[in-house]
Amino acid sequence: MLIISKDNQINEEIRDKELRVIDSDGTQLGIISLDEALNLAFEKKLDLVNIAPTAKPPVCKILDYGKYRYELQKKEKEAKKKQKITQVKEIRLSTFIEEHDLVVKANNAKKFLKEGDKIKVSLRFKGREKDYASKGQAVMAKFAEVISEVGVIEKKPEFEGRSLIMILAPKTDK
Repeated sequence: MLIISKDNQINEEIRDKELRVIDSDGTQLGIISLDEALNLAFEKKLDLVNIAPTAKPPVCKILDYGKYRYELQKKEKEAKKKQKITQVKEIRLSTFIEEHDLVVKANNAKKFLKEGDKIKVSLRFKGREKDYASKGQAVMAKFAEVISEVGVIEKKPEFEGRSLIMILAPKTDK
């Protein structure tokens, strides 16, 4: 399939003297002059579009440029529909979280991971809690262990300011 960028030259914008021309049905017409190619395009009531300006001689195709741009936009729109945009959801933990609360948050995280989202697990240390950094690491490890069946650690827990941050991604089945 031929791809036309937004900066392609059309009809009178083409400055080269000789062109390799392709007809609207795909047959090659050979190397002809610019005037001859423009006349062919105007006879067919179509446009002459420079599709390969760097080639020697440049390659031009006779086609309906408006229709082609419309088709291209439709294909781009269709491709965007099929894309899955991954979001990053955040779950906040605390240093002294109870077992049940951790499981509840882990269940929510599992739900997010099954939907294909990534999870940013943050554990904020308030006041003197920073002295219990090892306890925070243990909480993160426990959380990762509970989630291990559906998620995998993408970024190990590390400090960012007063917070301990870990990123989890959905497990890919290979």
